[in-house]
Formats: sequence, C-alpha cells, structure tokens
Amino acid sequence: MAARAIWKGHLKVADLTCAVGLYTAVSSSDRISFNIVNRKTGHRVERQFVDSETGKPVEREDQVKGYRLDSGDYITIEGDELAGLAPESDKLLNVQSFVPFDGINKLYFDKSYHLAPVSDDDEDALALIARAMRDQKVAAIGEAVLFRKNRTVLIRPQDDHVIATMLNYDYEVRNAETVFKDIPEIKFDKEMLELAGHIIGTKKGAFNPQEYEDRYEVALSELVKAKIEGRPLPQKQPKPEGKVINLMEALRQSAKVSAKPAAGKARKNAASDQPKAS
Repeated sequence: MAARAIWKGHLKVADLTCAVGLYTAVSSSDRISFNIVNRKTGHRVERQFVDSETGKPVEREDQVKGYRLDSGDYITIEGDELAGLAPESDKLLNVQSFVPFDGINKLYFDKSYHLAPVSDDDEDALALIARAMRDQKVAAIGEAVLFRKNRTVLIRPQDDHVIATMLNYDYEVRNAETVFKDIPEIKFDKEMLELAGHIIGTKKGAFNPQEYEDRYEVALSELVKAKIEGRPLPQKQPKPEGKVINLMEALRQSAKVSAKPAAGKARKNAASDQPKAS
C-alpha cells in the first residue's frame, strides 16, 4: 500500500517552487495499545467529564476551555475565539534562509517527516535543491502553516531523501544552565582519563537501529500472547545486587585493569633486582 501524504503544498525557494508532500517518518501505531474495561462486565469504559465541585456529568455542549487565574478562578475561552486566532494556510513551505547543518542545536528538533515530490514533474526541482544543499553542507529553514499552527521547519538532505523536521521554538527549549549551574568543575587525573578513553575505545562501533529493541514492548507482546494462549505468564528475572565501589575501581574493573597484577609485577621486578646467590 502506497504511503499517503499527511500534508500537501509547495516548497518555495526564491522563485523556484515544487509540489511536495509530508509523509510520516516516525510512528507509534505498531505499539500495543489498551482500552480501559470494566473488570466485572468486560465492557469498555467510556471517559466522562464531571464538575469538580458538584460531581455531576458535564455535557459536551457545556464544556469550554478555561485559563486559571492566580485567584483560582477561570476565564473562559470560546471555540470561535480560538478559531479566529488560527493562521490561514496558503499551502506554502517558504524557505527563509540556509544555515550550516553542523551549527544547529539538536535540542530544537521536534518531529520529522519525509519530504517528497507529489508528482513526477516535481522530482527534478526537489532533487536539485537537495543536491545543492548537500554540496554546500547546509540545511534550509522554512516556515509554513502546518496542522493549524505556524511552524518553523528544518529541511535537509539525508542519503537520497529529504527530511523535514519541525523545530521547537526558543521558549520551549530550557536553558542548560538552569540544570548544570550548581555543578562544580571537576578535575580528573591522567590515569582516570586514560582508563575512560580505553573503555570508549573498546566499545566503539556504528549506529545500527536494527540492533536495538524496545524491551518493554517485547515483554508486553509476550505477556499478551501468553494471556491469549493460556500459558503461564513470563516471570521477570531479579537483577543481581550491585556492589558500591569508587569511581577509580569502577574504571579499573570496566577496563579489566586491577591493582593486583600491577602489584605482582612490582614484586617480580623487586625480586629480579635482588643479588643472585653465587
């Protein structure tokens, strides 16, 4: 089954335009999901909104969004008032500038989509833009009305494809200094750094997403299958209790370096320095 675009419009770079579509790149639809059911009847439970003071159900036509004031009271915002704020979409993804890709803080990355031409006539234009960005090692920053909101979009070539990533706004990304400001500068001796470097060297590899699995999702799937088939439920294996050791000892153990061989070597060297009996 061919993928279906969740948004269609035009990518505009100066006077160059091409018809494109956004296609979901990351999806959680394959994850196991549950409904809430009544344990006694086995029927699905429906969610119902109730008044927090009276406890009585509130019908849909009486539900309205409210903004809580410091006093605890609410001001209500009507649906038509919100609708009046929604930007009008011109179905245009307009490139504002090109920036070095390596200079983009990935904390600003939100959800990513595949950006592809919607017709054969637009393949050359999009391929040309992608090739030029790849040669220049830049990405494009664009703006568009997507999903009823103004969005800033990062457009970049990846392998033979083009990826469009929604960017978080600056007010959404928290300053790291608020987390790390109270952490003092730590100095390490040469041996600790060498041991840490050795550990990293023995663990080097390439990122291959097929090698990683969602262990919780796998266990959840096995649990559901066991329940369906009437088999005994899988039992979680207890983890061995870890021994508390200091940082240097942890590094030595991780790097398979211990003080004992070094001490043994020292004794051997000392014995070799003793005068031999004639």
